[in-house]
Amino acid sequence: MATVARSAPRPERSALVEDPDFQEMVQRSRSLVERILLSIPSTHESCIHIENLQLNSSDNSKFELMASKIGIPTAPVMRVVSESFTLQTSLTHMLEGFELHRALLSSVFEQLRNKNKLADLMADIRDLIIQTNKMLKMVQKDVMTQPTPTPVVLQLQGEYDVQVAAHLTLVQLQGFGQDTVRCLRSLDQSNEEETES
Repeated sequence: MATVARSAPRPERSALVEDPDFQEMVQRSRSLVERILLSIPSTHESCIHIENLQLNSSDNSKFELMASKIGIPTAPVMRVVSESFTLQTSLTHMLEGFELHRALLSSVFEQLRNKNKLADLMADIRDLIIQTNKMLKMVQKDVMTQPTPTPVVLQLQGEYDVQVAAHLTLVQLQGFGQDTVRCLRSLDQSNEEETES
């Protein structure tokens, strides 16, 4: 039965996705995203000292108005590749999403007290952006210039706003990262044997 499932390619599951170099980049990217996800809780703990700002709290939805006031844009939608959500779209959203979160973290970085863990997290995001760019270049049929990320300008009135901005960025990054892992898992052929058995 596994051979039957494998003979029907998924949408855009082209020879490119099966290319060993592309697969290596998928696996490296997935590993980086998983590392980012693992480091978010300790980064949050080291940077955020306001008690009611908890990473996995049901109260986080109450901060939507404040996110809008501060100027935190929402992340692009990440979904598993399908007929309506192409590989190129997926990788473009992945690139834009991680560039956005890196820009958001950069804009609060200097105003936070404990920066070491945040600096490590931002370095991992930078490495992931490089990997995603490489994958995107392999996917794009035409040579397209990547748009320069729009600089993020946050409206931060004081330390509380800085804390909320850092908190909301890490919360959003966590959700975006989880969606990205699901997408990369669907592209990772080394993972197929596990899911099909």
